[in-house]
Amino acid sequence: MSGCQIDTSVIRPIRFFNGKCQMLDQRLLPAEEVWLEYNTYEEIADAIRTMVVRGAPAIGVAAAIGVWFGVRDIETASSQKFFAQMKQICDVLAATRPTAVNLFWALERMKHFAESNLDRSVMELKIGLEYEALAICQEDEQLCIKLGRQGQSLIPDGSRVLTHCNAGALATAGYGTALGVIRAAVAAGKKIAVLADETRPWLQGARLTTWELQKDNIPVTLICDNMAGYLMSKGEIDCVIVGADRIAANGDVANKIGTYTVAVLAKEHKLPFYVAAPMSTIDFSLSDGSQIPIEERDALEITHLKDIQLAPEGIEVRNPAFDVTPNRLVTAIITECGVVQGDYQQGLAELIQKR
Repeated sequence: MSGCQIDTSVIRPIRFFNGKCQMLDQRLLPAEEVWLEYNTYEEIADAIRTMVVRGAPAIGVAAAIGVWFGVRDIETASSQKFFAQMKQICDVLAATRPTAVNLFWALERMKHFAESNLDRSVMELKIGLEYEALAICQEDEQLCIKLGRQGQSLIPDGSRVLTHCNAGALATAGYGTALGVIRAAVAAGKKIAVLADETRPWLQGARLTTWELQKDNIPVTLICDNMAGYLMSKGEIDCVIVGADRIAANGDVANKIGTYTVAVLAKEHKLPFYVAAPMSTIDFSLSDGSQIPIEERDALEITHLKDIQLAPEGIEVRNPAFDVTPNRLVTAIITECGVVQGDYQQGLAELIQKR
């Protein structure tokens, strides 16, 4: 793995070309824009685990690339043995982040392609899996553009929009989900101003959302997480839009920790609370949000800011990376296939038929 500096005017956090994968190291933004090169599935698994790449759709894209990097080194003439080794590679990648369902969706798609083509040679399987990984990457950016167009009609001209965490181009293959809706609204000629929660403890709003929006010349104001309620009470926020890491069949939404708090505040102040996510983020195998696994991360993320100690040594810490917002607090779920309001169980089920 090696670092390199690359200038680009289009925000795409993952580059996959000529058999190589480069990722923008999101841990260093906004101070440094450094691209890291990856050549093995173990390296990509570590990049997912250590937050070089983050955001559910982007994690799914990275995982698909990781599968291909792993299988291209498999040495066997047997398609069955090839598939058995491929599943072991998928298991390593699946163990990196438990909440983001796009990770598992991408791995299942790669396995389904291989299992459906076991009558082909191993070389043909390797080539096919490379194309499948590339397709997942390209499709993600295009569906984010569609999602943005679906959702922008919900954002009136002149709106002041609150976001939480980063659900932009950096969290996807490009363009973004929640920020994709904002980008689409701006592209439609609307004047939109964004308020970005800082999003402790990784500060994705402070570091990433503000960085993206500044690059696109979209007005953005950074606020601390605990300021949202006050600004809502003062009439300085018109709506909220967030992304999602997993959505249950009934419309319960898992997203970055603090999202539930923002949703409760929006309900209290009678503000629309929108969730923007691709259909691949909806987990129809889970009936409700109580079944969504919530990742607990290292205590050092809370007690330290890089090398600076913020809390006493030995203090007890809880660090859930996500929370679940119940569907009753969600005004609408925006996907590339359409917008669902009201009965999410039925509405999401109907959308899946449109894919």
